[in-house]
Amino acid sequence: MVTSGTARGPTRRIARVKANGPSSLGAASVGVAPALVARLAGALIASAVLCTVVPASAAPRPEPPPPVPNEAQGPASPASAVAAPAAPVSLSARKVYEQARSQLVQIRTVLKGRASQTSVGSGFFVTPQGHILTNFHVVSEAALKPEQHDLVYVTADGREAPLTILQLDVLHDLALLRAGDAVGKRFDALPFRPANEPLAQGERIYSLGNPLDVGFAVTQGTYNGLVKRSFYPQIFFGGALSAGMSGGPALDEEGHVVGVNVARRIDGEQVSFLVPGEFASALLARGKDAAPIVSSAYPIVDEQLLKHQALLTDRFIEQGWKEATHPRYRVPVPPDVFMRCWGTSTVSNTGGLDFERSDCVMDTRIFVGDFTTGTISLRHESYDGSKLGPLRFASRYAASFRNESFVRLSSQHQTKPRCEEDYIDRDGLPLRAVVCMRAYKKLPQLYDVAVLVATLDRSETGVQGRFDAQGVSFANAQRLAQHYLDAYRWVQPQPQ
Repeated sequence: MVTSGTARGPTRRIARVKANGPSSLGAASVGVAPALVARLAGALIASAVLCTVVPASAAPRPEPPPPVPNEAQGPASPASAVAAPAAPVSLSARKVYEQARSQLVQIRTVLKGRASQTSVGSGFFVTPQGHILTNFHVVSEAALKPEQHDLVYVTADGREAPLTILQLDVLHDLALLRAGDAVGKRFDALPFRPANEPLAQGERIYSLGNPLDVGFAVTQGTYNGLVKRSFYPQIFFGGALSAGMSGGPALDEEGHVVGVNVARRIDGEQVSFLVPGEFASALLARGKDAAPIVSSAYPIVDEQLLKHQALLTDRFIEQGWKEATHPRYRVPVPPDVFMRCWGTSTVSNTGGLDFERSDCVMDTRIFVGDFTTGTISLRHESYDGSKLGPLRFASRYAASFRNESFVRLSSQHQTKPRCEEDYIDRDGLPLRAVVCMRAYKKLPQLYDVAVLVATLDRSETGVQGRFDAQGVSFANAQRLAQHYLDAYRWVQPQPQ
């Protein structure tokens, strides 16, 4: 397919600071996806089992993205511009900060046995017994590679002590910790805003944390409701967040926790996101008496991702497809429920190939240490080669189908892609279909699946589509692939 960017804007976790041509049809079949996917099973499962014991240090880490001025490196793509200076801090902001200062901490991930830190983020005390809340992505290195990393916290007055991890909520990017020096001590703690007192649109809230590892700070902004089309609820915070503030609290004017800093848009100013306080409060209730997590948290992550993919698959299939997506075919395009679709059109000025493209993506991705997963994307391209003629169109159309890549993550994290191809018939509509899968090495029950489709009924026009689901079970890979292929049909029945 023709590769091009989309009009969607990227979101970044503010995070820790870190250093053929169309050929004749073979035997046609309806409902071919399970057969295509099933033929991949044995090889994928075998390769996954063989590779699950590869340590993280056995393969080189990917090169990090280039640094951006005034922006520290995080787990996602770099920002494209320097943020504007923050507005002067109000008297209310000063009051909130002074009241919350003793409850704020910086969370450092350090190399085990050394003083060198590998990343920093923020957190805050939520009980007098020393429980601390932050983001999962702030502590992910220590959670997933405890043999290499330790955690420490540092208060605003410079006191430092070790941390243990009690509970994780990977789907909402939260972690519950406990201070290692909590025995015999009582800590100042931030209370949560009562659940029966919802925030009003435009209400002033204050985000606190340690931006860019330069010191504790407060940023004021407004509550703008929940983010539209987010798979899990997130608060739209009209304020500026910087790297290093991840995991810090967002407070109302009474100093009550209303959310946890988590991400910001990198293509706009004053557009940031918070995890609603209700999920942080629920994590505290579940985990405050839990035993510390001392081994790698990959099994916990795997279990939570299995729940996520089951919910994602069910919701995606239940929502159905949009109508009238192409004048000739029914092309699968999802409704705007938890996905955004963007379109582009390219007309050749040199008598070449004209095409239109639609990209549909989720804003939600689940952070899993060195990569993200748990998302679905689709795209399709409508080609018009009437200026080229049948032979040249067939060549260009086939080349576009062949140029797809199925390598999203390095061999450190996934097996090699295994693909199966077939020609199928959708009520007389001939299609060429390819299904590819890759298994995760440290998440043994999960796979990435990709489905490619090309219509083959016309000599100078056609549609090609691609469906991708990341981090799904084998059974749900089959369901999703079949659901996608079943959507391709004629708009009007064709004469026999």
